[in-house]
Amino acid sequence: MREITESAIQAVSSKALTLRQDIIRMLGEAGSGHTGGSLSSADIIACLYFWEMNIDPMQPRSAERDRFVLSKGHAAPLLYAALAERGYFPKSELLRLRKLGSPLQGHPDMRKVAGVDASTGSLGQGVSWAVGMALAAKIDGLDFRVYTLLGDGEIEEGLVWEAVMAAHHYKLDNLVAFLDHNRLQIDGPICEVMSPEPVADKFRAFGWETLSVDGHDHRQIMEALNKARTIAGRPTIIIADTVKGKGCSFMENKVEWHGSAPNKEQTSQALAELGCYE
Repeated sequence: MREITESAIQAVSSKALTLRQDIIRMLGEAGSGHTGGSLSSADIIACLYFWEMNIDPMQPRSAERDRFVLSKGHAAPLLYAALAERGYFPKSELLRLRKLGSPLQGHPDMRKVAGVDASTGSLGQGVSWAVGMALAAKIDGLDFRVYTLLGDGEIEEGLVWEAVMAAHHYKLDNLVAFLDHNRLQIDGPICEVMSPEPVADKFRAFGWETLSVDGHDHRQIMEALNKARTIAGRPTIIIADTVKGKGCSFMENKVEWHGSAPNKEQTSQALAELGCYE
């Protein structure tokens, strides 16, 4: 159990804001990429990388480290921002996102970027990878924990539910999944494309400890992570209700920002709304 203090919450809040600012800068410079889902998940990632996870940028391949798998791999800008802020590589690299020769591709590549534990992008496969990592820890007698982040459109994939079933079968209580439940995917509202609801009931039926939080409330996220540490014999899913494009008024709850990058004027407006005037 990790102590939840006001100073810890404030520190995570500050990091979440920094991540959002860096996401806008990166995507504005690149001119392409996935903005909405990167912004919606920033609070989750801030809690993981700056409060919860046992990781060391100086030892990115330590056998004892906690692992993170970005199952919704298109939110790579968020992962890159967190890794750079955590010290895995210089922040100046962020502005090379999606540029020819840059290691920061549109989806994360573990062969090219320090701190990336899994190469993801094909939806549904990341959570399967996370299940394998958690099972390997059990087999090897190691006590690291595995965290993964899914999109709610992603859980329309059948592969996800095979992994969810396996995680329960193997009693993977060292596995914690987050669901970025912003209710929008590339083709529109999830309820219109292929509704996965009721999400909580489905995970519960598959034998998972099922927690629900406001995905932008750092205290709630931290409390859920602490709760997950007390669960024995089954994995945990934290369903985080979020807002796509969170932090930028003209992007919030707009499906068109799923895979669009801001132009110069939009970048300036977004940064201003995020408290950064450049």
